[in-house]
Amino acid sequence: MARGFESKSVESNRQDAEEEREARRSGKRLDIHEIERRQKREGLELSRRRIVHELESTTNERRRESLRAALAHLDNELAKIG
Repeated sequence: MARGFESKSVESNRQDAEEEREARRSGKRLDIHEIERRQKREGLELSRRRIVHELESTTNERRRESLRAALAHLDNELAKIG
């Protein structure tokens, strides 16, 4: 589960880097909204990786339920951002 997400994250980072290079070549600057969106997505992805790691190492079922709920929330937020 985590590996699939991480590969998507790597692909997303490559795409972002390519978009930034293209914007620099064409003389366009990223607007503040795009920068904020990227920063928010990166923060959510980091939180998601931490939750997945903790979920893999936790044995307490109540804690696992809580982590699964947090993971679902993060996935929902990431889907909203796109």
